Formats: sequence, C-alpha cells, structure tokens
Amino acid sequence: MRSLFWPLVALGALLLFNLLFTEGFARLTIRNGHVYGSLVDILKLSSRVMLVSLGMTLVIATAGVDLSVGAVVAIAGSLAAKLLVQEQAGLPLALAATSGLCLVLGAWNGALVAWLGVQPIVATLILMVAGRGIAQLLTDGQIITVESPGFSFIAGGHFLGLPFPVTLVAMMWLITVALTRGTAMGLFIESVGNNETASRFSGVNARAVKMFVYMFTGFCAGMAGLIEASDIKAADANNAGLYIELDAILAVVIGGTPLTGGRFNLPGSLVGALLIQTLSTAIKMRSVPVEYTLVVKAVVVLGVCLLQSEELRNLIWRKGGRA
Repeated sequence: MRSLFWPLVALGALLLFNLLFTEGFARLTIRNGHVYGSLVDILKLSSRVMLVSLGMTLVIATAGVDLSVGAVVAIAGSLAAKLLVQEQAGLPLALAATSGLCLVLGAWNGALVAWLGVQPIVATLILMVAGRGIAQLLTDGQIITVESPGFSFIAGGHFLGLPFPVTLVAMMWLITVALTRGTAMGLFIESVGNNETASRFSGVNARAVKMFVYMFTGFCAGMAGLIEASDIKAADANNAGLYIELDAILAVVIGGTPLTGGRFNLPGSLVGALLIQTLSTAIKMRSVPVEYTLVVKAVVVLGVCLLQSEELRNLIWRKGGRA
C-alpha cells in the first residue's frame, strides 16, 4: 500500500484541481441508461494503456521490458479489419485469429529472451520495428474501414451503463490477479525478477515463466489493438498504438513497480494509467497549447516519480534536520 500512496495523492490532487477549476469536468449525464461525461471518458480512453500496462507490469517484474506492444496493437487492428472486410470472416473467427496471432507474437519475444538469451530491450525492439511493417503489409498500406455493429461494440458499446472497454479492463484485471495472486505464478515471476539463477536452482522454470509473461503481454496488447480499431472503425497501421509502450512503462513505474524487477503492483499500474489519461484530458479541456502539452505531461510525471523516490525524501529530511 505504501507504493500506492503517492500515485493516489497525485491522482487525487489532479482530479480536485480539475473539479474546482475546469468547467464541466465533473458533469455527468445519463442517456438511454448510459453514463457520459469527462470522468467516464477518462476511464474509456485509459483502457488501452491499462490493458497494456497489466502485461507490462509482469514483464518488468521479471526484470524485462516489452517495446513491441505498440506494433502488436497495430497488427491486431490490421488483422481483425482485414479478416472482417476483405476475407468476409465472422466476428468470432476474426477475434480468435487476432488473439492467437498476438499470443504467437508474444511467444516470439519470449523465445528470444528466455531460450536464446537475447536482452529484452533488443529482442522486443526487433518486433517493434518489424511489427509495424507487418501491420502495413496486412493492410497494403491503406486504412481499412470496418462497418460491423459487433466490432463497433467493442469500443462503442456499454455494459451496466459504462463503456464496454471499462468492462474488458475489469475482466482482465481480475484474471491477472487470479493468475498471479491466486496461484504460485506471482511468486515465480517475482523470484525470477529477483534472482533468475537462484530461482532456477530452486526448481522454478524461469524460461516458462518468461514465456508466460511475454505471451500474456502480447494478448493484452492485442485486446488494446481491437479497442483502438473499433473506436475509429478502421485499421490504421501507421498510427495505431504509436508510443503506447512508453505510456505503459510510465504507468507501471508510477504505480510503484521497480524497473529492476522482483516486485510488481497491479493496482498501481492501473492508477498510473488513470493519472496519465487524466492529465492528458485536463490539458485538452484547459486549452493548453499543443506545443506545451508534452512538456506539462513530462513535468507532472517527473514530479510523481520524485515523490516516490525514497532517496530524495531522505535527502530532504536530512537537509531539514540540519537546518
């Protein structure tokens, strides 16, 4: 809970500031049983980063990183659109094929890292570059428009009054918690991240653990890709998932999971994703010039990370004591 304190403080302060000074930020309306408003939009828009950050949290916990999630997002949307529009496949088949391919892509990363000993940043960088090209090949470099009510429901539908992507995030979070806290998998992941050699001598199959986390991350990125393609009702291989890997890594770090591995905080990663999206929404609603947007975002994220730094707090405490 200590690792969640400062992210929650930062999120609460940001929400309070906007509630007081941003007109219409807290306004909620109900139409046809569905809830609309800026707060609901934040939940919906942050769903993609939330999903990717769930998988990224487990990868980082093994002292790895996955830079290819943005490319996997693009591939997922491109394949689904190609199957639905050009191949005239049914929605269940398109979703199943897309999920299967994303698992294969995750297994590719896992094989490079776990079996061939390639550094995670290099192994996933390969798919980060090649994956964008694969997505463009699937769409022939064109934007494929999808007119399918079932496919549009993924991002545009509602469940219990809230956008359906929020339901998907809740389901994946419950599945992730069940896998990592309800079984020994969570301990295996932390063990491998702490000391892979010691874990192997203790009987933990480190290679299988790494394969699992990269495949799981590929699956999460695939779901994010389906949401993104469904949201715009098209597959855009050039822009889909662009820089989402950076937002996911930021969300994980803000949430209290160290990049050195060995520990992970799933609720913290979701809070981190919410913080990033709340900041982005607030910047747009307050009409901050576009050229300052990334600077403001970077300053706030830096501030949250500094608040989490125990070394900085100890330094300030010592300076205060001497004074």
